[in-house]
Amino acid sequence: MLILGINAFHPDSSACLLRDGDLVAFAEEERFNRIKHCAGFPSEAIKYCLNQGGATISDINYITVSRDPKANISRRIASLIRHPKRTLYVLKERVGNVLQVYDIKSHLAKSLEISKDSIKAKVYNIEHHLAHIASAYYPSGLNSSLAVTIDAFGDFASMIVCTCEGNTIRTHKRVLFPHSLGIWYTAICQLIGFSGFGDEGKVMALASYGQPSLLDKMNLICHLDNDNLFKMNLDFFRHHSEGVSMTWGKEKPSIGRLYNENLVKLFNTERQKGSPIEQIHKDIASSLQVNLENIAVSLIKNLKSQFNASNLCMAGGVCYNCVMNGQILKKVDFDNVFIQAASGDSGTSLGSALFLYHQILNKPRTFTMEHAYYGPSFSDNEIENTLRKHDLKFRKSHNIAKETAEQIAKSKIVGWFQGRMEVGPRALGNRSIVANPKDPSMKDILNNRIKHREPFRPFAPSILLEHRNTFMEMGFKSPFMITIDWIKREKQHEIPSAVHIDGTCRLQTVNSQANPIYWNLINEFHKISGVPIVLNTSFNEDEPIVCTPDNAINCFIKTKMDILSIGSFIVEAA
Repeated sequence: MLILGINAFHPDSSACLLRDGDLVAFAEEERFNRIKHCAGFPSEAIKYCLNQGGATISDINYITVSRDPKANISRRIASLIRHPKRTLYVLKERVGNVLQVYDIKSHLAKSLEISKDSIKAKVYNIEHHLAHIASAYYPSGLNSSLAVTIDAFGDFASMIVCTCEGNTIRTHKRVLFPHSLGIWYTAICQLIGFSGFGDEGKVMALASYGQPSLLDKMNLICHLDNDNLFKMNLDFFRHHSEGVSMTWGKEKPSIGRLYNENLVKLFNTERQKGSPIEQIHKDIASSLQVNLENIAVSLIKNLKSQFNASNLCMAGGVCYNCVMNGQILKKVDFDNVFIQAASGDSGTSLGSALFLYHQILNKPRTFTMEHAYYGPSFSDNEIENTLRKHDLKFRKSHNIAKETAEQIAKSKIVGWFQGRMEVGPRALGNRSIVANPKDPSMKDILNNRIKHREPFRPFAPSILLEHRNTFMEMGFKSPFMITIDWIKREKQHEIPSAVHIDGTCRLQTVNSQANPIYWNLINEFHKISGVPIVLNTSFNEDEPIVCTPDNAINCFIKTKMDILSIGSFIVEAA
């Protein structure tokens, strides 16, 4: 049985292919069309998935879409009746989007240049947050779990709480529009000048440079309610009453101002993008982050007690907040925690397909997501032909891991392109830029020469799984780089470029079975340096993570990397 899962007309559009419940291919559209967070129809991702599976659209039995406009319909209608101004906005801006969701076959036929009538697969619309839940629980390898999603909005909800057992997902609680931890967090980001789509991660990093001195004000804006969920003080926001302009389509998504003048008056500041970051902005960021952590930890702790849960699964865009995740892992005692690598909306294509296969069709569970490498790969012949096309001098290595590790030990910056591309926003060792964490100047070198990021944003370490307890206080397993850990004080001087100002790091633990070549690279560096860690950042500049050899070579040429290790080949900068 073949199921094509799709997230379309929503940020981070994506596609996946399941064969008898096992994941064959999974990728975001942005990697192919090079538009960050692309929110259109995932034409190229679908073509890749079909090609990877050796299938045509006529072979597909079912198509799933991770949107169901009928979900929570009574609350949607009631909200529109209460706010006529927002009703006009919805009619003008969003009705067309809903119609597109219901006409997936037409868009699929156009993309594949075939007749719509030739697509025989049945289409299922799966509610957005149920797709998030399914994306986390079904691949977790757990037979039962509490499952929670947290994001901005999808199908009129921002959070759902489920219990999962075997194939069955049961929903117990929902937080519906207009209350949303994601919207609250983004609104505060906008207030302090971070208005770009996806800027929330920057504010999470900035928070460590401030003090949570405004926590009382932040708690006034968003706090736990009497049901131990959360509630926003709507006096400070405009999304519920006026509507907020959004740009979707094929361009990079954008979102209009979410807050009103009451929020500006409360904090007595409104930073414009690009203007200096002052202490007040750092303190707002810190207070925002601490309040999110407090809400999330209390909420999860209460749910664990209420449902007597031993395990936790999480997904949704807010679950990319690795500091929040670290606090949950540290302060709430679960036997197992699984957070989906593609926790954002790209993961809903996978979740929708898994929900159909297990919940609706009641097929057995066989797939466990041990890694995130489900994108395209390229043979040495393909890579060599691309290198020759660019007229680059290169040589073939007989031990790419060892030779590359030697270069890293010399503080060379390496573009590392191997195997199948990762899914999700983190480079996990197949499309990475790797560097020496022992060099105290490496963070500044990476920023000045390649990444051009704000100086308060850290770079992440990849550590051999078996050495994590030597360097890390908690020793969390973190294969998807989706949580922080605290670096032991006595070890911080050994990896100065990997240590954030608060002594934490956003960690990736590398398993020799999940990614043997990346494990070998770090192990070879360990032999040379005595440190089982490399610095890892995504292989890109201001663009999506590279996908193809052509993308990698172009990025290598236009930046100031020293080495490109691509397949079995090494290219040195001229």
